[in-house]
Amino acid sequence: MPEIVKTTVYRLDELSDAAKEKARAWYREGAFDHDWFEFIYEDFERVSEILGLRLKTRSVRLHGGGTRQKPCIWFRGFWSQGDGACFETFYSYRKTTRRRIREYAPQDAELHRIADALQAIQRRNFYQLSAEARHRGHYCHEYCMAISVERDSPTYQDMTADAEEVVIEALRDLARWLYRHLEREYEHQTSDEAVDEAIIANEYTFTETGRRFG
Repeated sequence: MPEIVKTTVYRLDELSDAAKEKARAWYREGAFDHDWFEFIYEDFERVSEILGLRLKTRSVRLHGGGTRQKPCIWFRGFWSQGDGACFETFYSYRKTTRRRIREYAPQDAELHRIADALQAIQRRNFYQLSAEARHRGHYCHEYCMAISVERDSPTYQDMTADAEEVVIEALRDLARWLYRHLEREYEHQTSDEAVDEAIIANEYTFTETGRRFG
């Protein structure tokens, strides 16, 4: 015979401190939105476009059976040595980069520095430098990017001695910049304050010990 079992359920603010921690752990493990990084990617795509990068794309299968193109950006974090971010791209000179990046991110000194470094090395090479970055290996950090740099000179003039190093380091610095932004956003979204807000907004309920009910 079926039985009716009555259970008392609690809102987050009604739980003990220990039960609240268990409820937060449940949310972080199972209910946390795995696409939390999408708007960071969107920001990075915009920054890349301003700096003269054309991010490569890959086909991703949709739940409905179709596909769509997503930028070739990867990251892994945030607890282990070797964690980081990387991307695949083509790069070439783009006018007004220094002004546009300051308009887009007026307080971001690191992006300003990267834009200035690319502008300076392009100037020394008559704006003829281009590069390609490819992902290699199984990890996702700036040193997993194999970066080749060329100069498209109509007179076959070689690039300056420092050109390759400057462009490579600028692209790797951009990968480091992306990773720092991803890490800060993850820390924010998994903070007690943000998790509590999400639990309360979704009206989740728990048993007295903090176990999710329903």
